[in-house]
Amino acid sequence: MKKSFLFFSMIVLTIFLSVSCVSKKKYRAALERVDMLHSDSLDTHAKLGECNTTLNGLQADKGNLLSQKSELEKQNEDAINELNRVSATSKMTIAQQARRLQNLENLINSQRDTMNKLKNSISAALVGFAPDELSVYVKDGKIYVALQEKLLFKSGSAVVDPKGKEALGKLAAVLNGSGKNINVEIMGYTDNVPIKTAKFEDNWDLSVIRSTSIARVLIKDYNLDANTVTASGQGQYHPVQSNDTPDGKQANRRTEIVLSPNLSGLYNVINQ
Repeated sequence: MKKSFLFFSMIVLTIFLSVSCVSKKKYRAALERVDMLHSDSLDTHAKLGECNTTLNGLQADKGNLLSQKSELEKQNEDAINELNRVSATSKMTIAQQARRLQNLENLINSQRDTMNKLKNSISAALVGFAPDELSVYVKDGKIYVALQEKLLFKSGSAVVDPKGKEALGKLAAVLNGSGKNINVEIMGYTDNVPIKTAKFEDNWDLSVIRSTSIARVLIKDYNLDANTVTASGQGQYHPVQSNDTPDGKQANRRTEIVLSPNLSGLYNVINQ
């Protein structure tokens, strides 16, 4: 700015010194020229200042953009690292789940094979009894040994007959040889004819006492592990046939011994 002022001052001095040598018309033109140049100089300096301000702003924006770029690159790197970590964890989890499912499948298959072999062993042990005395079948992964009243009890009694004890002894021998991984549930059933004895309050009472009588025979006479045995009575409820016929009533007067695998190993695999 000082250089510009000095420049214009020299021009004015030059014109002043030569004013005597020029006409008034040329003098005024020269002054107007000086004013115009001075105005242009001011405009130029103003625009130069604006340019400098803009440049400073652009440089500041550039610095901000570079900072944002650096931050985005860091975020991108962190995201990639996290993705790699999650991917590695997912692969490990999938592998663990696959092993867990394989162990579960192996255990289920092993238990299925065990129950099938046990069913065959029980059927072979009880082959000497008639189909109308007992039956052995598999349902929902459990073995059912259904013993009819005619094999086990006299009508209205809860004392196990000798032939019934023989069947229970053969069953117990198979179970004792299979280890302690089989749960034994004894359930007594009756028909719907009201009981005619003062010893039992009703059919439900009779069914409970009959099931506990069988449990005692298995435990006390044939050394079945009491920790694996439960007994209950269902009375006239849950019939397998209609009680409207003599054959239906006879089929309903039964005791079912339900054998199921101990599922603790299965639960352990599930809860791993």
